[in-house]
Amino acid sequence: MTDDVPPDFCPTTNGMPMLGLGTWQNEDPDACAESVRTALETGYRHVDTAQAYDNEESVGEGIASADVDREDVFLATKVWTSNLAYDDVLETARESLDRLGVDYVDLLYVHWPARTYDPEETLAAFSELYEEGLIENVGVSNFLPEQLEAAVDVCDAPIAANQVELHPLLQQPELREACANYDVDVVAYSPLARGAVFDRPELRDIAAKHGVSEAQVSLAWLREKGVTAIPKATGEEHIRDNWESLALELDRDDIDAIDAIEETSREVDPAFGPWN
Repeated sequence: MTDDVPPDFCPTTNGMPMLGLGTWQNEDPDACAESVRTALETGYRHVDTAQAYDNEESVGEGIASADVDREDVFLATKVWTSNLAYDDVLETARESLDRLGVDYVDLLYVHWPARTYDPEETLAAFSELYEEGLIENVGVSNFLPEQLEAAVDVCDAPIAANQVELHPLLQQPELREACANYDVDVVAYSPLARGAVFDRPELRDIAAKHGVSEAQVSLAWLREKGVTAIPKATGEEHIRDNWESLALELDRDDIDAIDAIEETSREVDPAFGPWN
C-alpha cells in the first residue's frame, strides 16, 4: 500500500470511487487475477470488467485473493450486445455473477446500444435485476445523448452511469453536459487514449512541471471534470503510478492548456458504434 495516497483518499461520486482498474484485454488468467489483487492492495476500490473481456472469473479470483473485503470493492461488469434481449440479460447477468464468484455487482452496464439492444426490453430486465438486489446500480455504455435520454425515460431503475471513451484527445463536452443534465455519472474508459497522451506536448510540459507522469496528468484532468477514470494497468509500476494521480492537483493554467487541445482522436471505433 502506498504511503502517499491511502485507500480512503480516493474521492467518490454517488458511492463510486473515481479511480478504478480497467481490465480490458487483460485475458491471461493469472496476470489478470494478480493485477486485480495488486490494485486492491495498493488502495483501489473500483474494478471494471465485462462479459466480452472473457476474464470475469479471473477478476473474481483477484478480488477473493486480495486482503480487502468484498463489501469494500465497487465491482462493475457489462452485458454484451448479443445478450441484451430480456431473457438473455437475466440469464447472462447471473452467469456473470457466478463467474465473478459474487452475490451481486455494484454496477451492471449495457455495453453498447447495438444489435439485440431494445431500450424497453433490455432495461426492463436490468430493472428486474435491480429490484432483486443482484445489481446495485444500472449503467449504460457508449450511449450518445439521445440514447441516454431514451434510456432514462424507459428504465424503472435510475441510470447511474454512462461509460464512454474520454480523455484529453476526446473530451466529449456535449456528452458530459447531457449526463450532468440527467444526473448520470460519467465513467471514462481508455482515459490515457491507449498511450497517446504520452505524446502530447501539453501533457508532457504539465507532467514535467509537477514531476509526475503524463498518465497522472490525464487522470487528474478527468477527476477535475468530475469524471471517473478506469485506466487499464497490469504491472505494479503502472498500477501505482495511476493511483498516485490522486495526489496531483492541477492548477488553472494546466486545465486550460488541456481544455484547449483541439485534436479529436477516437481509439475505440467499431462499425456498430452509435456515432457511425
